[in-house]
Amino acid sequence: MTRSRLASDLGELGVSSGMAVMVHMSLKSLGRVVGGEQTVLDALRDVVGPSGTLVVPTQSWQLCDPAFLDQELAEWWPTIRDHLPVHDPRITPTRTMGAVAELFRTAPGTLRSGHPHRSISANGPHAVAIPATHDLDSPVGERSPLKALYDLDASVLLLGTTPAKITALHLAEHRAHWPGKHLVGNGAALIRDGHRTWVTWEELHVEDDDFIEVVDAFIADGGHRHTGPVGDAPAQLLPIRTLVDFAAPWFSARRARRADRGDVDDGGYGRTSGR
Repeated sequence: MTRSRLASDLGELGVSSGMAVMVHMSLKSLGRVVGGEQTVLDALRDVVGPSGTLVVPTQSWQLCDPAFLDQELAEWWPTIRDHLPVHDPRITPTRTMGAVAELFRTAPGTLRSGHPHRSISANGPHAVAIPATHDLDSPVGERSPLKALYDLDASVLLLGTTPAKITALHLAEHRAHWPGKHLVGNGAALIRDGHRTWVTWEELHVEDDDFIEVVDAFIADGGHRHTGPVGDAPAQLLPIRTLVDFAAPWFSARRARRADRGDVDDGGYGRTSGR
């Protein structure tokens, strides 16, 4: 798979010049790419052009509060909190995001939001606006880059991944209402007044077990989706705004029915979630 082949496939899928696109991908699903992640990133840039903006999740799970990650380490939580590195958008590596995301965050012109766990990076004309607001207690909510993508009427591109990876659907969760919706605690080491400080907050407990189902329902209801191959990978291109608008009431209804049945979902973020 070459740069020109990938760019041609992306164009056939519907990715075009000037678009703002949030990309979720599995590099290995594309096949044997000449040049690997650098070639993939170059092909994506070729297709959206200088007037387009690429957006990639650049999350860093390793900096989460240990109580959020692993209940079995309770006796070590104070030690871990005292020694976790401070999040630095310039150097903190991604975790479970893949090789393309790790390359993308270091590319010239890429700007990364300041959230210590759920950062999102952008490159292009909207690279300043998209990551500008990212509150600690709104990692994927109204005060996050997802709201900026919604306002821009951006698209989400899935390359070799399923709709279970669509981070933007968490914005719909924030707008939905269902019995059992709740907050969870989290924390990180941050610089405050020139000193390393352990900062805590509460954020929405998010789920993902019904993301594939909601996208299927969106399509069945007339929602727009482009599908096709990119390299060897199955690919999908969906509009974020109309998908979120559909998903919010769908989550409310579906999860209320689930609560009435007494079902309990074990979804949500974890060490290997990768969204």
